Amino acid sequence: MTAPVVLVERPADGVGLIRINRPEARNALNLEVRKCIVQALSEMTDDANTRAIVLTGSTKSFAAGADIKEMAGVGTIEHLLRGTHKLWRAISSCPKPVIAAVNGFALGGGCELAMTCDIIIAGESARFGQPEVKIGIIPGGGGTQRLTRAVGKYKAMRYILTGDPFTAQEAYAMGLVSELAPDSEVEKRAITMAQQLAELPPLALLHAKEAVQAALETPLSAGLGFETKAVQILFSSQDQKEGMAAFIEKRKAKFQGK
Repeated sequence: MTAPVVLVERPADGVGLIRINRPEARNALNLEVRKCIVQALSEMTDDANTRAIVLTGSTKSFAAGADIKEMAGVGTIEHLLRGTHKLWRAISSCPKPVIAAVNGFALGGGCELAMTCDIIIAGESARFGQPEVKIGIIPGGGGTQRLTRAVGKYKAMRYILTGDPFTAQEAYAMGLVSELAPDSEVEKRAITMAQQLAELPPLALLHAKEAVQAALETPLSAGLGFETKAVQILFSSQDQKEGMAAFIEKRKAKFQGK
């Protein structure tokens, strides 16, 4: 019996974990994997008991890229009909916090997958890159856009045009990686952070995530307007009343997502 290409785990209260499971292909992202990730994220989005999500691979490879064997013979129309761009958008639009726990290779589509997440925790030996130019194409899962926004034009040009990989330390220095961890501690650290997020008010996290995303897509004036409205809306939430009451009473708040 064939093992599932994506595994779903519940490592802690409030935390869902999605694990890419194609060790024979260094977790290359074929269409099945992408659809399974989206399905798992959709189910966790609808599950009120899941408040934060960790996306990871194996200790040797987060995802070594797209499945080239699956792509090699594809023509323009077939590529269009596959709708992989819609799957990428479904991942990036998940309303709950998503943490990428990256060990080993995060190349091509793997790097793009990590960049669809909100936080990236990388092992010290992790390797990132967008090597698509070396096989006659360019990044097609958001790499030209997200990498540029994360590290700036000139660093993005350097790595996208050459296809050269870069280390986790370089990724951290450029602002692509949120946090570095020893290789053996990456998943544990991601789960711990997810637990921390799971204890916070879900509505505040939702609006905070949307406001940061708006900062990348709108003029400053519009972004500030979005932020102001989000804060005003949150003052109608039960979690805001509970959070402020708990602060005044010097106790731990119990957030319900209401």
